[in-house]
Amino acid sequence: MKNIFTKYSQYYPLIGKLFLFLTAAVLMTIFLPGEARFKYDFQKGKPWLYDDLIAPFNFSILKSADELQIEKEAIKQNAPLYFVEDKYMDSVNRLRFINGFNNSWSNDFADSVIVPDRFASLSYALNLLDSVFVKGIIEIRPELKNRNDQSAVYVVCGNQLKESTIDQFFSIQKADLYFRKHLEKFNPGLYNFMLSHLQNALMHNIMFDEPLTRKELQQRYDNMSLSVGMVQVGERIISKGELITNDKYRTLSSLKQEYENKVGGILSTNLVYLGQILLLLIAMTVLALYLYFFRRDIFEANIKLSLILTIIVALVFVSSLVVKTDATYIYLLPLCMAPILIHIFFDSRLAFFVHFILVFIVGFIVPNGFEFVFVQMFAGIVTIFSFVSLRRRAQFFITSLYVFGTYSIVYTALFLIRNGNITDLLPLPYALFAGASFLILFTYPLIFLFEKVFGLITDITLLELSDTNNKLLRELSAKAPGTFQHSSQVANMAEEAIRAIGGNPLLVRAGALYHDIGKIDMPLYFVENQIAGLNPHDDLSPEESAEIIISHVIRGVEKAKKHKLPEQIIDFIRTHHGTRKTDYFYFQYRTENPGETINEENFKYHGPVPFSKETAVLMMADSVEAASRSLKSPNEENIDELVEKIIQKQSMENQFDNAGITLKDISVAKKILKHKLMNIYHLRIEYPS
Repeated sequence: MKNIFTKYSQYYPLIGKLFLFLTAAVLMTIFLPGEARFKYDFQKGKPWLYDDLIAPFNFSILKSADELQIEKEAIKQNAPLYFVEDKYMDSVNRLRFINGFNNSWSNDFADSVIVPDRFASLSYALNLLDSVFVKGIIEIRPELKNRNDQSAVYVVCGNQLKESTIDQFFSIQKADLYFRKHLEKFNPGLYNFMLSHLQNALMHNIMFDEPLTRKELQQRYDNMSLSVGMVQVGERIISKGELITNDKYRTLSSLKQEYENKVGGILSTNLVYLGQILLLLIAMTVLALYLYFFRRDIFEANIKLSLILTIIVALVFVSSLVVKTDATYIYLLPLCMAPILIHIFFDSRLAFFVHFILVFIVGFIVPNGFEFVFVQMFAGIVTIFSFVSLRRRAQFFITSLYVFGTYSIVYTALFLIRNGNITDLLPLPYALFAGASFLILFTYPLIFLFEKVFGLITDITLLELSDTNNKLLRELSAKAPGTFQHSSQVANMAEEAIRAIGGNPLLVRAGALYHDIGKIDMPLYFVENQIAGLNPHDDLSPEESAEIIISHVIRGVEKAKKHKLPEQIIDFIRTHHGTRKTDYFYFQYRTENPGETINEENFKYHGPVPFSKETAVLMMADSVEAASRSLKSPNEENIDELVEKIIQKQSMENQFDNAGITLKDISVAKKILKHKLMNIYHLRIEYPS
């Protein structure tokens, strides 16, 4: 058994990748709707591209959503409104009015010269109040807003239901006018007294019965016909090449809905899932093959694969939720998040390919898939173009505007082609496009989340790390100004070199700025920070000096981890000297101890050697920039000889064996480094006459 495991151990990495792709396919299958789909694709205003379509069974021609909505509005407008008469409230208000009237009478007319007849006044006021209560004060509701005064309403009183019209009742305002009119004959004092008490007694006694009204409305909705006709089995629905008019489109849509309902009840759900998983396996296989042949570095890294598959699965999951909830809002999906994230973490070509796979999968489950795929593909392409060179966060806002514009233009063009008019163009799709474009802005916090979860680094983080106002770089500038100046020069040189041979300029720039932070603790032991005439190494043995020089790599790694720098930046600190020797102190020791066997490990950096183009270029730039400071006559010839000598030696010492850098890349890098050094020393290139 052990031999079997050993024999097949070489396939373990491939098995792990296979597991990732299979898991993604299975998860997406679970998310996708489990219903069978109509086998024809059609669009309004386009010709029917298939053979003559004959009805396979009887089905109803369904009303459109707009027609149903209009009919519902009409039903709602004409549905009866129910109210309840509250006799008990009349009695309570009447008693409260009498008590208030009597209690206030003495106080209000105590100083009057002529005191009115209280009982006559109370009797008259009660008659007015009773007449209003008997007729009824109806509760004004929003449901009455669009009804005229002659509209019928139904009032429940006890066990009786009587029909009335709205104008047969008082409102609070009408009752108040009624009181004022009948109190005009009294003197002002009595007029105000009686009106005040009557107004306080006014309350609705014809109350809106919302449950009963809603029940009646729902019953009418339930009785509403959902169809406008029937198609019999064997009847021709549409002929090949015939234009799909509004009526034909409605008939085809009705057939599609009935077909999916019938097939969903007949075929096994397992077969539907089988078809879906086969489709998704093809999509995942195509993605895997693309990565294997064109982006082997990503294919070999399971973390990077997991990030890509997570983005695809997450957006497919959200898409399926929207489709199952209400497919009308499908354009609210921010699918353009995918190309942004992939582009920022990897590159634009992979971003386009992943967006293509994602749109292909989602287009399979959404209604009118052709239009959806067409719109989303153009939006994704524009998104990628807008992120070709990310240098500032404002690009997220600019991209969202570009995406909104692309969505709107492409959708409008398709609508005009399909419908041939602009009057039916609704604002809802554009509102959804605006929402999707706004949601793209949330890609920015997602980048930070994915960086932490997957341990990757993006250009956004590199831009922030490259800011010289960063706390660690400020400390380097303050404590080791010479080293800071050296790091800045190396960053400029390495960035140009890697740009020329192909690589990540921002990554190499950030790595160069931090590669010597280990010198912060003991800056005077490094020549670029020494004051003229003061060298601490004069009091140390070559072995001790070499140990201190070598330790700046270890200290740099420790300091970087303490400040939570990404591992990708720490790699530059580890590898910028590789496994080379501290030549100066090595030769000094050999001179002082002739004939003695030297333990070269005491003078060697601990490595590892560079393992990428970026780390290799940094080693070159670091070495030639430092060595150029010792040139007594920094002319073109000396600089050329220096760069060739140093990089040739690094190659001979096998420092670039793991970096994946070619001889052509090294040649181009040397040319760039020479040119940058001559610019630093303000030299002009001598052109042949």
